[in-house]
Amino acid sequence: MARFQPKSLNDNQKIGLKSTFNSLFFIPRFFKEIWKTNKKLFFASAFCRLIAALLPVIILWIGKIIIDEIIRITTNSETDYSELWKYVVIEFILIVLSDLVSRAISLTDGILGDQYNIQTSIQIIKKTNEIDISLLENSEFYDKLERARTQTMGRVDLMSNVLGQAQTTISIITLIAGLIYFEPYLIILLILSIIPSFINEVRFSQQQYSLARSWTTERRELDYLRFIGANDKTAKEIKLFGLTDFVVERFQVLANRYFNLNKKLVIKRSSYGFLFNVLGSISYYAAYVFIIYRVLSGVITLGELTFLSGSFNRLMKSLQDFFSKFTRISESALYLKDYFDFIDISSEPKHSEDIPLPKTIQKGFEFKNVYFAYPESEHQILKDISFTINAGEKIAFVGQNGAGKTTLTKLLLRFYEPTSGEILLDGVNINRYNKSDYQAFFGVLFQDFFRYEFTVKENIAIGKIDEIQNIERIEKAAKLSLADEVVSELVLGYEQQLGKRFVKGQELSGGQWQKIALARAYMKNAEVMILDEPTSALDAKAESEVFERFIHLIENKTSVIISHRFSTVRQADRILVLENGKILEAGTHEELMKNNKLYAELFTLQAEGYQ
Repeated sequence: MARFQPKSLNDNQKIGLKSTFNSLFFIPRFFKEIWKTNKKLFFASAFCRLIAALLPVIILWIGKIIIDEIIRITTNSETDYSELWKYVVIEFILIVLSDLVSRAISLTDGILGDQYNIQTSIQIIKKTNEIDISLLENSEFYDKLERARTQTMGRVDLMSNVLGQAQTTISIITLIAGLIYFEPYLIILLILSIIPSFINEVRFSQQQYSLARSWTTERRELDYLRFIGANDKTAKEIKLFGLTDFVVERFQVLANRYFNLNKKLVIKRSSYGFLFNVLGSISYYAAYVFIIYRVLSGVITLGELTFLSGSFNRLMKSLQDFFSKFTRISESALYLKDYFDFIDISSEPKHSEDIPLPKTIQKGFEFKNVYFAYPESEHQILKDISFTINAGEKIAFVGQNGAGKTTLTKLLLRFYEPTSGEILLDGVNINRYNKSDYQAFFGVLFQDFFRYEFTVKENIAIGKIDEIQNIERIEKAAKLSLADEVVSELVLGYEQQLGKRFVKGQELSGGQWQKIALARAYMKNAEVMILDEPTSALDAKAESEVFERFIHLIENKTSVIISHRFSTVRQADRILVLENGKILEAGTHEELMKNNKLYAELFTLQAEGYQ
């Protein structure tokens, strides 16, 4: 499996006929996944379609027999109608059976499609978790994820279309056999009526997919504009800054561009489709006239006329359906290719060794000559960084915005790999450890933590989700982070739904959310703690109390603190001051104040603000 490589995408990129047909090779793999989803339902659907495929020609044949029987009775003035009524009853049973089988197909397809929908969504979620963070932050890769994620229903439709195609194929074979038996010349007219329409459909399905693919980024922007234009989280600023017209105009310009391109394509497709359908109708009536002539000439019977005209009409519609389904299948298969391309993206690089993690940290971490630049960027965020974090040490990173503080923690957590240099844990390169086990070593609270719209209990338990039923541990974590004060104000306590997305949800203030998020760090009680601006939304009193408790929690634990508040930072054992991606100075609070450099300057400025 090839690792995804971002590349520029031409908005006018066309998908050729070769790409369309190549995408069909993904269908066997697609059906292998469906088969695994529910084997019994898949078999039931396939069996019902086989029955449904054979019924049309059987019903037409019975109709032929009935007509011929009526003519025989009237011609010979017979009074025994038993044979006639027998075939009428058989036809009635077949019609009822046809309806029953059709409903069974819809039922099995619906259930199987829903189950497959669930499975693919789970696969996408799991795959997203496996791949490197740097890919998720790449806009072109995100387009690939978006196409894989949003085409779920298209894949379900593809399943029904392919199974339906197999059914139609069997019907076509039986109907063609009937035509060849009586009038093989009709096949030539049939081909003339269908092939041009098929070519037209294939051509426009390619163009439709090309348009949708090249506009993936713009459609994401349209979704974003819909979100910020009509959302409770953005409503205040939209109203306050009078942004409605701005958002509407931007949405309208972008939407109209896509609408006009799509409209032009749809009109051309419909116009050509009409012309080719007229050609098909001419071919059908030419065949009909030919059949009538053969009846008048006495070559075939009236019953055979009924069978042939019905077979030709049904066969023409079946072929149109076949080719129409084929274009839909080939178009959907292109989206299927997007899905499998995403699933096949190799996970983060595996290293040859899988050394067990130490049960407890003995020496600590060491950054050795670490450089880092984000993918597709030449700008070095970190430049020749070397320092240690000793076991059990509380270390703080300080610096102005963009100095590289958060980037250091992302490298430590193995969200990114250094451009050069290495990071060691107890003298071993961290890349040699099992990644999942290594990351489980850490308890982290980011400044931009996510606000999960779950219950309070679930929000806190996210820190150690396998302890979600351990209410005592959850309550203890809430008490340490002061989240218990938030819970006491909620009607449903720990079962309170948070956020406004769902029924009976309650929104929290920024500081309340931060206490809930901080409780997650206490919940995990990890070997190494990383707090990135953990108290930025708290007032001074709450911040002081939270950190007093936090210092107790991380006693004898290795911890990293990033904060702009020096009242917090000064409690660290050692402070690293970063500037422009380099370590400017390092030491205790007292030592750095004596240095009288950037740290002392920033501390003094902040202290003056409180006077």
